Amino acid sequence: MPDATPGVIAMYALTDEQALLAKLRYNRLIDLFTAITCYSLQSHLRTSVAGMGGVETDELYVGVDRHGVQYVLPVQAKGGKDRLGVVQIEQDIAVCAEKFPTLICRPIAAQFMRDDVIALFEFEVTDGQVTIRDEKHYRLVAPEDLTPEELAQYRRSARI
Repeated sequence: MPDATPGVIAMYALTDEQALLAKLRYNRLIDLFTAITCYSLQSHLRTSVAGMGGVETDELYVGVDRHGVQYVLPVQAKGGKDRLGVVQIEQDIAVCAEKFPTLICRPIAAQFMRDDVIALFEFEVTDGQVTIRDEKHYRLVAPEDLTPEELAQYRRSARI
């Protein structure tokens, strides 16, 4: 997809979680991935949860779908060689349950992959275990690098 990251940001962005969070925001990848309109509420939320103590969420989004349903989306971002842990997702779910009990929690993780690919994962709790609900990969490219053939292919696959 066309990269909407401002040039000056792309020029100085590293490969850490902050760079990944910036790319998610500028390209509205959370919106695209979840099919809801999302807004960044807070970056690096540090709080405590009863029975867990201090926890940190890399970024917190709130969102609304086309039916007016509201969501809270905690996002864990991993850049470089960092690995995501299930404990972080469990903590994010606990934060949502305690701090935003009226919103539907949709925990997300983002990871830089090889070849400039960003992987997004959505999690859910199934039988008491955190499992992957959805996974998609996105490659951001310069808008001028999209060929007319690629654009035509995207149009053909559109669901209207």
